[in-house]
Amino acid sequence: MHQPDPLHPLRPFLKNYVWEHGHIGTRYINCATGEISFDDGKKSRFAAEKYLYVPLDKDAADDPLATGPSTQDAALARFLRAAQLGKPEEAGSAAEVQRAVHDCVDLAIFSAYQHDARQAVDHYTQEAMFDDEIRAALVSDIRRVYGPMRDQLALYDFTVLHGLPTPLLFSDAPFIDWRVRVKPAMPFVSLPLGPYALLVGTPSGRTSRAAPVAWKTAVSMGALKDHNRLMVERARLWIVATGDDQLVAIQERFKKDDA
Repeated sequence: MHQPDPLHPLRPFLKNYVWEHGHIGTRYINCATGEISFDDGKKSRFAAEKYLYVPLDKDAADDPLATGPSTQDAALARFLRAAQLGKPEEAGSAAEVQRAVHDCVDLAIFSAYQHDARQAVDHYTQEAMFDDEIRAALVSDIRRVYGPMRDQLALYDFTVLHGLPTPLLFSDAPFIDWRVRVKPAMPFVSLPLGPYALLVGTPSGRTSRAAPVAWKTAVSMGALKDHNRLMVERARLWIVATGDDQLVAIQERFKKDDA
């Protein structure tokens, strides 16, 4: 029996980057070659890298067959579309929106630790270790770093900035931790929800319960003006955009010197 193509964990976000103007598909740049391409349809086939999943709850049983965090797909899709359109009234109930933001954060962290996970597997594979020992070491490494991060973000205040004046790029590593990526550090994290919508998290000071998600129209990028530059710096596999101009502007960074 033919098996369906596995869905990339970031596919829900990539749907907001699909062009529907006569020709349906997604513009992207291959970071390995610098080649700009058009992926036909809505399946985001260019995003085909294999993900390694580690449950981040320190007491959670590890299931090597699990493929990713549990998400409520329909509610997440509704929230992402509403964010892109700037229509909070179409995002669902307050509880559904909070759950969708929780799912966004889980998927953001899931994508954030992929590079570290692959490096860890490569490292432990060189050691005299059995497969189950390699898996246990991987789980320990990822939980030590990303478990506390997830616990922190669970208490952050989140705001959906929509109607952004400049379209956002989106990459294989879309989560930006402004606390460590810029100097001086800025106390927030972000995740693009679509070309014109950005999820921003800030410390709340609370020790329990998350606040309702806020929605704001953004007339400028403000402190987030370096978003696209940081997205390009962290990308390793692919970057998507709403048009060729943004991709052409960053192409030199990824082109290989054939000389």
